[in-house]
Amino acid sequence: MLSVVGIVMPIFALILAGWGARRTGVLGPHATGELNRFVVWLALPALLFDIVAKAHWSEIWQPGFVAVCGLGMGVVFALTLALRWRRQRPLADAAIDALNAAYANTGFIGFPLLLAVFGPTALAPTLISAILTVCVLFAAALILIEIGLQAEAHPLHMARKVASSLARNPLLVAPVLGGVPMAFGLAIPGPVDAFLKLLAASASPCALVALGLFLAEKREGDAAGQGATGLLVALKLLAQPAVTWALATYVFHLAPALVEMATLLAALPTGTGPFMVAEFYRREAGITARAVLVSTVLSLVTVTLYLSLIR
Repeated sequence: MLSVVGIVMPIFALILAGWGARRTGVLGPHATGELNRFVVWLALPALLFDIVAKAHWSEIWQPGFVAVCGLGMGVVFALTLALRWRRQRPLADAAIDALNAAYANTGFIGFPLLLAVFGPTALAPTLISAILTVCVLFAAALILIEIGLQAEAHPLHMARKVASSLARNPLLVAPVLGGVPMAFGLAIPGPVDAFLKLLAASASPCALVALGLFLAEKREGDAAGQGATGLLVALKLLAQPAVTWALATYVFHLAPALVEMATLLAALPTGTGPFMVAEFYRREAGITARAVLVSTVLSLVTVTLYLSLIR
């Protein structure tokens, strides 16, 4: 319990810092949007590029583990998308909701937590989960959002607009560019690597501060939004680890240690990615902000419970 609290507490501290800065007037009403634009256009692309560029095929080529993590995310994402879309939710918003239910906080919580529990052997599986989350899952959500935002009736015209928007999206361009040095085994020059590290390191802290800024804004309570938050949190903290465990155990028959790692990674709370996307596309971000906050709070209980079971 103490190890989980120690890892999660800095997240709350950063959210609280943003909340306090907004409530005291240190940062103004436009700070959330501007800080989020910095993350989306500079910090997060640097992080995505850095993750992909430094990955090695020998580390990430674990087909069974890739399939378990990918399908675990995909099933929950598709289920949430269907549930929210059937409730007359616009496709773009339903895709963000689905991202909330499947996007684990691998970078900020996953790496330190699995390293503490399993040791260095957990680094490669956690990297696989991070790449699937921030690249593959992110890309699927962005494509659906772009499709949902295009109102043109003609499919060809809509396809051109979607393709054009995606080609200019830094969250898709960065990992694609990062695939070039990974594929050809190219080393990143020292000064460029230092620049990327500095910029990438600011992504999660700035996103969490932006989340605190957003939460500090006074708004009317929304019962329907609170119900949606509960659904997304339950899907993230309960459904995704359950689906992942079942796939790892009964379908792909992974080794016990990999089953535990995959399930723990799936049990992580919602990361800040969906909030950044909601703000970037100027969609309603209240449900997303609450999902990140509530899932992080409740994960203190659910993750600790799971750790006690596997120990």
